[in-house]
Amino acid sequence: MDNIARPTTGEQIELSTFGGKPGLEKRNDSTSTSLNQSNRDDAIMASMEQTTSGDDELIPNVQTLAPIDGGKQAWTFCFCAFILETIVWGFGFSYGIFQDYYTSHPPFNTASPVAIAAVGTTALALQYGEVRLTNRLASAKIADTSFDKSLILSLFFGRYPDYMKTSMWCGLVMCTGCLFLSSFATHVWQLIVLQGVFFGIGGGLLYMPVIVLLSEWFVRRRGLAGGIIFAGSGIGGFAFPFMVNALLDKVGFRWTLRIWAVGMAVVSGLAMLGVKPRVPIPKYHRGQKRPRFIPVQMQFLRRPVFWTFCTTTVLQALSYFPVSLYIAVFTRSISSPLSATIVLSMFNSSGVIGQILIGHLSDRWPYPWIMFSSALGSAISAFLIWGFADTLTRVFAFAIIFGGLSGGFTSVWPAAALDAAGPRKPEHASLTFTFFAFAKGIAAVIGPILSGVLLEAGQAAMMSNTRYGKFGFGSVEIFVGSCALATSIGSLAIAAMRNRS
Repeated sequence: MDNIARPTTGEQIELSTFGGKPGLEKRNDSTSTSLNQSNRDDAIMASMEQTTSGDDELIPNVQTLAPIDGGKQAWTFCFCAFILETIVWGFGFSYGIFQDYYTSHPPFNTASPVAIAAVGTTALALQYGEVRLTNRLASAKIADTSFDKSLILSLFFGRYPDYMKTSMWCGLVMCTGCLFLSSFATHVWQLIVLQGVFFGIGGGLLYMPVIVLLSEWFVRRRGLAGGIIFAGSGIGGFAFPFMVNALLDKVGFRWTLRIWAVGMAVVSGLAMLGVKPRVPIPKYHRGQKRPRFIPVQMQFLRRPVFWTFCTTTVLQALSYFPVSLYIAVFTRSISSPLSATIVLSMFNSSGVIGQILIGHLSDRWPYPWIMFSSALGSAISAFLIWGFADTLTRVFAFAIIFGGLSGGFTSVWPAAALDAAGPRKPEHASLTFTFFAFAKGIAAVIGPILSGVLLEAGQAAMMSNTRYGKFGFGSVEIFVGSCALATSIGSLAIAAMRNRS
């Protein structure tokens, strides 16, 4: 075996060897892409065999890569990745239905709402910390970089790319096993550990290779492929609440978790068969030097715009996640469980539309002003629409407006990541992007916990004739609106920094 330079994702090549020396016999550039996408992109190990004829003449063994941006294998990868996106993230965004059930049915209805909320937020936080990116990630094409990594697993797979497939199977076993074990839980802490911590870790392991491999299969059509794949979270977030609600009503939470575990194992297992690398993965031998685990020279850590955007991201997430978890609980206080399911589905699907619209606008105008408009609109809707909501119509309006404006906020991340990396180090934009996701994961835990504390206090002091903040949600609504308003102020600070630089 010999090490040769890894081809760019926009090439289809044939690898051959004569006398043990590899050479590029054929090269068709479909687009110009970077040779330095990540640590894994530094080298490729092409395994080649030599055969001899009767006169010992060397016959080359030629290996041809699959076509890029199209073909059966590329679109098979796209479809299977879409299925994994739907299963992993659609289920996570549907936890509001479980939360509503847990708080109103034994054996968890006597537990603290804060503890019950921690189950879903823990899983989402771990998945964001490991891997979560948005559909705008896939369409970003910035010189010498590719937004194909996340903070923790990107560092791991950069050093150990040969463990990628194994990690997917481990993640699937962890997810399904934890859901099955959760069906026997009798205390909330058991749900937090199983349906929260370990499901979140397993979901990240299962899903991360989708992000890593996307840039191998698609370059010119990466935006289209990414849009198809990442639409899965919206479709799952829309459809799964209805499915979960129906199962909970018919068989209870224990058999719901067991049925879901079996279904996830079968569907995800089949989908994994199509999630394959286009370029052979390097194979490292004992004692062979691997890429560095921690990148060097991260000058972006000294840039004020990086820290300002991270802070703004935390504030925005503090306003978003409490709504995603408590909107179903609030709706159930006004109407039926079915209405709560519909509201959560509308909230999730509005976020997909918001991502597309805000992403398109951020391509045309400076992204801080798109952030400002999104955050200010979210604040107004939280203060005025949700605050005075006492009918199902107003709740629907709030779910659509807030879900679209706040749910699409992350579409500005690619542009902000390039800004944060600085003009001299655009190749660090993928790393700054993953710091944003990590910051959002932290807020995914803190926001709902703080909101849960405020909700408990509000319900204890609830007055029957209050006009603002029905059912004890007044403090939560003010908290959500205030964090969104602070996000708009942070957006103005980022705009001022960009003007000075």
